[in-house]
Order: sequence, then structure tokens, then C-alpha cells
Amino acid sequence: MSEQRERLKVLSAGIFSLILVLGVARFSYTPLLPLMQKQAGLGIAEAGWLAAINYAGYLSGALIASLISDLVLKDRLYRIGLVVAILSTLLMGLTTDVTIWAVSRFVAGLSSAAGMLLGTGLILNWLIRHNHRSELGIHFAGIGLGIAGCATAVAVMSHWLDWQQQWFAFTVFGCLLLIPALRWLPAPDTSGLTKSGQAMVDKPPSPLFMRLFMAAYFCAGVGYVVSATFIVAIIEHLPGLAGQGNLVFLAIGIGAAPACINWDFIARRIGDLNALIAAAVLQIIGILLPVLVGGLLAAIFGALLFGGTFIGMVSLVLTMAGRYYPTRPAKMMGKMTLSYGAAQILAPAITGALATRFGNYEAGLYLAAGVMVVGTLLLVLLKGVEKRDAAARSEAPTVCPQG
Repeated sequence: MSEQRERLKVLSAGIFSLILVLGVARFSYTPLLPLMQKQAGLGIAEAGWLAAINYAGYLSGALIASLISDLVLKDRLYRIGLVVAILSTLLMGLTTDVTIWAVSRFVAGLSSAAGMLLGTGLILNWLIRHNHRSELGIHFAGIGLGIAGCATAVAVMSHWLDWQQQWFAFTVFGCLLLIPALRWLPAPDTSGLTKSGQAMVDKPPSPLFMRLFMAAYFCAGVGYVVSATFIVAIIEHLPGLAGQGNLVFLAIGIGAAPACINWDFIARRIGDLNALIAAAVLQIIGILLPVLVGGLLAAIFGALLFGGTFIGMVSLVLTMAGRYYPTRPAKMMGKMTLSYGAAQILAPAITGALATRFGNYEAGLYLAAGVMVVGTLLLVLLKGVEKRDAAARSEAPTVCPQG
């Protein structure tokens, strides 16, 4: 019983950290974006560049995570990252200077990587070490809860508070989240053994598998970032949907909250790659529904599909990384996220440029869906590579130790 209670505390620490670094420090920007455009004079192109700068920070954090093997250092940087998330949120409300906002978004991106990669790696390492199932569905519920919580908070606070006061309110909320996020995650165990004394051994995939996997994850990054960043602004400009942007963003959060747990169960039944392919196909449908079908119902259903798939794909990929590298999961997680993060720098900037040219963000959705189709085909190809690699391993001669 105490072991289960400890597991829930560790997973809860992860949930609170993700609500903080992604919900508060990152995703609060999305529902606040239309308000900042109305009240603080933020332009369309500048909004796109701020999103791109946020992902540049995230990418920088992923690069750092991919280079670090020391668990104690990872733990220290994770905890610093949570504090930095609060400071970056506070900074957004202290100024209307776009340059300072850019600094805030970059730093928020760094903190997102600390929570998402270092924190997730530490939690996965703890789960494997204590002989728990190496699944992250419960942990990643924090992302959906963060999105839904931010959308709800902005919808409620907008009746009384301006854009600036809402950033300050999010800062206070972040301080409350910080306490359990720091206290409930134990210091890392640096031994190479599980609690029952078994050795933790890495089983890396082939170089070809890794290259295709990273390319597919790049496509997933494009598919994710356009909707995640601009969906509120997109919905606000669609015919008959003015004022419904926050409701649709809330639907993304509601779809995302249970998604990772659901995809854990699906992956157990049909395998990780089949689950990724299924999630990608559903995500393409979710991205296109608001513009192809139109109307509030299609927008909400598309948002539920998008929320229920994008975070499921992230969870599945990072869990696979942890299984390949149980002794240093954040290393492969960081490499995969470099692909995802590169997409998240390019796509918002391109979408902002397209929006400036065409006067709306719809072209960005078509771009995202098209790239996701390519990513899905790469995942199908990856299944063949996985079979080839498995066959090669089974045919490889076993070397017996001398002695």
C-alpha cells in the first residue's frame, strides 16, 4: 500500500510540474493571445514570432537534456526549471515590450524542456527502478489538465481582469503548483539496479530506425504546433465562431487530459507503432475539421480529436525512448524532442507569415495536415524497419563469455 502511495506521489509531482511548465508558463499564452492583441497591441506576425521563440527555448532545453547523463545534475536542472517557469510568467505581465516578451517566451521554453524531458526522464527512471510499468499516461495527464485549466481560467478571469492582471494571477497559481512538484519527487537513485537488484540495460534501436523515427516526430511537431498555438485565433476568425475560441481550446484540454492513459491501453493491445499511426490519422482529421466542415460542433469535435491524439503521440514516443534507454531516458527523449522542437520553431513562423499574406491562419492548418500525412507514411515505413531489425537481432550469433 505504501509503495502504491509513493508511486502516486511521484506521478502527482510530475502532473503538477507539467501543469506549471506547460499549462502556466507555456499554454496560457494561447488563450491570452487574442486579449493581448486587443489590449496590448500585439500584432499577428509578432504573435507568431513569440511562439517560434518559445520553441527555440524548448529546443535549446532539449539539446541540453540530450547531452546530460548525470541523474543528479538532471534533478538539479529540473528543479531550477520549475522556478524559472514562474519567473517567465511574471515577466509577461510586467511589460509591453516585445523584446522582453521574447526573452520571457525563450526562458519559458527552457523551463518546458526541464519539466517535460528532465522531469519525465526522472519519473520514468523511478518507475522502472521500482519495478512499476514503464508507462507515462497518468504523468502526461498534467498537459491536458494544464491546457483545460488555463482555458477555463482565462474565460473566467477575462470578466474581471485585463491581460496583464491575468499573467500575475497565473504567476500566483504557479507558486502553488511549485510546492508539490518539488517536494513529492524524491532525489534520484544513481545505482544501475532496480529495487529488486536487477541490472538496468539499454537496448538502443538501429541508426536507420532512429533517423526515420526522428523524421516522423518532426512531422508530428508541425502537426501539433500550428493548432496548439493559433487555434483560439483561428476559431475567432471563422464564420459564426467569434467568441468561441476559448471553448474550443478548453475542448483540446478535455480531450488531452485522459488521452495518454487511453493510448497506453491501446499500445498494449496493438503495439506502439500501430498506436502512433492510429493517433496520427485521427489527428489529421482533428486538424482539418474546423476549416473543412465548419460550425461550432465540428470545431469542438476536431479539438477533442486533436487534444486526444497529439499528447498521446508525445507520450508514446517518450515512453518508447525510456524503454530503449532505461538508464538514461532523457538522452533519447532529448534527441527526439530536437526533431519535434525544430518543427515548432519553423511552423509558427511560417504560419505567421502565411496569416499576414492571406489575412487568416487557415493556410497553416492545411500545412500542418499535409506534413502529418508525410509523418504517417514514415511511421508505416518504420514498421518494416522494426521487423527487419528484429530479424537481424534474432539471427545474430550469441557470444558466450570465456572463462
